[in-house]
Amino acid sequence: MPFIISVDRVRFHLNRLRDRLWVRPLAVCLLSIAAAFVAKLADGTRLTQLVPLITADSIETLLSIMAASMLVIATFAVASMVSAYASAGSTATPRAFTLVVADDASQNALSTFVGAFIFSIVALTAVKNDYFERAGIFFLFVLTLIVFAMVIIKFVRWVDSIARLGRLSTTIDKVEKATVMALKRRRDAPTLGAMPVQSLTRGQAVFAVRVGYVQHIDIGALQAWAEKAQMRVVVAALPGTFAAPDQALAYVRSQSDEQTEIDCDPVIKSFLIGDDRLFDDDPRFGLVVLSEIAGRALSPAVNDPGTAIDIIGTFLRLFVLWNEPATPGDENSPKYNRVEVPEISLQDMFDDAFTAIARDGASVVEVSVRLQKALRSLASLDNEKMRDVAESHGSLALNRARVGLVMADDLTAVINAAKSAEPVTSSKTQDAGSLDRE
Repeated sequence: MPFIISVDRVRFHLNRLRDRLWVRPLAVCLLSIAAAFVAKLADGTRLTQLVPLITADSIETLLSIMAASMLVIATFAVASMVSAYASAGSTATPRAFTLVVADDASQNALSTFVGAFIFSIVALTAVKNDYFERAGIFFLFVLTLIVFAMVIIKFVRWVDSIARLGRLSTTIDKVEKATVMALKRRRDAPTLGAMPVQSLTRGQAVFAVRVGYVQHIDIGALQAWAEKAQMRVVVAALPGTFAAPDQALAYVRSQSDEQTEIDCDPVIKSFLIGDDRLFDDDPRFGLVVLSEIAGRALSPAVNDPGTAIDIIGTFLRLFVLWNEPATPGDENSPKYNRVEVPEISLQDMFDDAFTAIARDGASVVEVSVRLQKALRSLASLDNEKMRDVAESHGSLALNRARVGLVMADDLTAVINAAKSAEPVTSSKTQDAGSLDRE
């Protein structure tokens, strides 16, 4: 059966192009070459008698200056970007590298500088070989001034952007933005547009042919195959799942639950598996990356509890967003009736977000207090499942703080912060319990 390419898969691959530094500069270079020859269209028209005379020497001087300077600026831009990437990877986490590389401001600036260099080289070669006439020279001069203005504006804006690109706060903001987008997509389509898992009969297991992380599931392709083969597909591995030889990607069965031989190759191809997790369809990955940043900040070598506190606030915003009603739209109702997909586990999301911070920040009173306040806020939301999970994590974090904190006053502060979520039952430190009762 031929493999079906769906719109969803095309969207996924187009998003991957943003992670490649060469794509946008290449597109701008092609446009620059085309722009250098657009001026030739003015030759042979009545514009020759209307436009002022521009000498070839003047435009050659401008193009020569641009050609000499743009290559230097482009080289400087690449060096600055590489330095910012290294800084982001060392101060935050290597898992945020793809977001830093995909920075639009840096890619646009590099594309502008390289495109201006190519434009100047092509235009200068054409002018020196008398390719343009009077009207063409004039419009080439106008294009050159426009390119100069674009380069200056882009350079000024890019200097401010590159100064912030490698900073920890900028990396955290980028991770939060990517996580927000992934959370919104999954909140609006909790089963990826498919049916929720309903049946207990699994059917024939389908395993991956390579080891790696599930990056994307083409639900449309699964639906098309299931309709043609008269099958039902139950997805077992959501995006972000590590596909091992013993980890089933999905289960397929016939409509009548008969055990027949099934060609599952199209099902396997609907699961895109790579070496790394991606942010697009994996909301939990964003939570893991933020938790890693907080864990590094709480390490003895860094000792930066303020960053961990900032990320706790970020988690609070993200889970409040997750609790909001879905955005009305067609994606809310299942479109693929032959595919069943499980919803993402709220318990797993809380584990990804708060476990590392509770463990690494157990001996830091200000982090423990802020964590208890955040979990108490989440427990107060009108969501019974989130309340139960938040209270469970609050109790676990409090137990870790009882072990990690040495001073009774520090433990009392954490207990007071958690009081609304959990009654004080500390038997480890009698002084702390008496102070809390007071």
